[in-house]
Amino acid sequence: MTAAGRGLLTPGVTLLDHTRLDATALYFVSYDGLVNNNSFQKNGLFTHRGHQYAAWYTATREAVIARRELGGSGWSTLTLPHRLKSDDSHNVISMGPSAVDGRLHLNLDSHSDGFCYVKSVAGLLDDPASTPWTPSVFGPVQTTLDGLALTDRFTYPQFISTPEGRLQLSYRVGISGDGRNALAEYDGSAWTALGEWTSSAGTYTSTHGSSTARNMYLHGIDYDTSGTLHAFFTWREQNPAVMCDGGGITNHDTGYVHSADRGRTWRNDAGTVVGTTGGTKTVAVTDAGLVVDPLGPDHSLMNQESQWTDSTGRPHAIISYVPGRFGPCTTDYVADRTAHGRAFHLRKDPSGCWQKTEIPLALNSSQRTKLVLDRYDNAYAILPYGRIAGASGTTGYTDWTLLYDGGGLDAFGEVVIDEPRVRADNVLSFMYQERSSGTTTPSALRVIDFGLPT
Repeated sequence: MTAAGRGLLTPGVTLLDHTRLDATALYFVSYDGLVNNNSFQKNGLFTHRGHQYAAWYTATREAVIARRELGGSGWSTLTLPHRLKSDDSHNVISMGPSAVDGRLHLNLDSHSDGFCYVKSVAGLLDDPASTPWTPSVFGPVQTTLDGLALTDRFTYPQFISTPEGRLQLSYRVGISGDGRNALAEYDGSAWTALGEWTSSAGTYTSTHGSSTARNMYLHGIDYDTSGTLHAFFTWREQNPAVMCDGGGITNHDTGYVHSADRGRTWRNDAGTVVGTTGGTKTVAVTDAGLVVDPLGPDHSLMNQESQWTDSTGRPHAIISYVPGRFGPCTTDYVADRTAHGRAFHLRKDPSGCWQKTEIPLALNSSQRTKLVLDRYDNAYAILPYGRIAGASGTTGYTDWTLLYDGGGLDAFGEVVIDEPRVRADNVLSFMYQERSSGTTTPSALRVIDFGLPT
């Protein structure tokens, strides 16, 4: 291999652009997060056919969408007829494209209650240059999916594009500690409820006590290039008796499932069927072969972190918790994670074994880290405050190094990644919000772009 070829295998970032979406975006902290920048927000920022789209809430609580042509710095913004109903950071705006008809779909403003849904006219995403960017290209704000009522306890919308160009919507039915994951699907003419695919039932027992209800929190749900749907997850128990101390959090274990039939049937890592979407048997905490990284509920394990698949379809995830070297029991979730939390890169190696590497950088935050891989399978962890670390697949991801320290960003914490742009253009683009000068003083919302090795 030439020296130039070896260089392509080395992770690196090059600053390309830095733009401002809103000088005074809505700002409040709830559940230790911001409504405009939450890790589970898929997609708050995404690229499709040479244009990038972003969504957020303004200081006056209005929902807005902006777009720009890649390579340009000017964002065109339009306002939807909807205002955020409560100061709850769960009530994010998520977007998704349906390639079958070129529509842009949005789901917004929900936390264990109803949701709002908006979709564009057909073809908006296919020919953006000749389609006017005005409110008239979007339909009315609905409280169903074109008449399909899913649940009155709806949270965590995540849009997923299937290989055929259909659009799926992943969401949670129920509440924290007693919820089930479900899927709906849009085929270009109508939405269909596929049903629930996880269970909240069963008994989980730790060394401290037992719990009989829970929910599965997804680190992500994504298709690889061969059409397999991957999902890493943690379980959160309803009964705090499973913890060593009530100041912790009941998250435990990292699990993994996959589906080869567009989310209809779910298998564990060994390939055994463990659940069927909409069926009588769904994925449950008592199923064998789900856990790929065991961890009890005494280490403040984070939920809903991040995942990716590499060029061969092997799954990777970022998880974070307080390692046992800092003590056997966390007693304050936010304080302990901020003082001692570490992120770990979990992945399946070419031999089919699971490997885990600690990223040797303190989180200095209770918040989440995002993961992407470039076209050479270099891995990048976008840590709280916009810091970027990288590692090379040629070393087995043992060489994690800080590539960008986030200096000057003054980012609050978590960031929202443009996942399609990484895959299509090898550009790492993320949205972040600056820290506020007060508890509710609006602050700037920005997008920053980094080139990855090409």
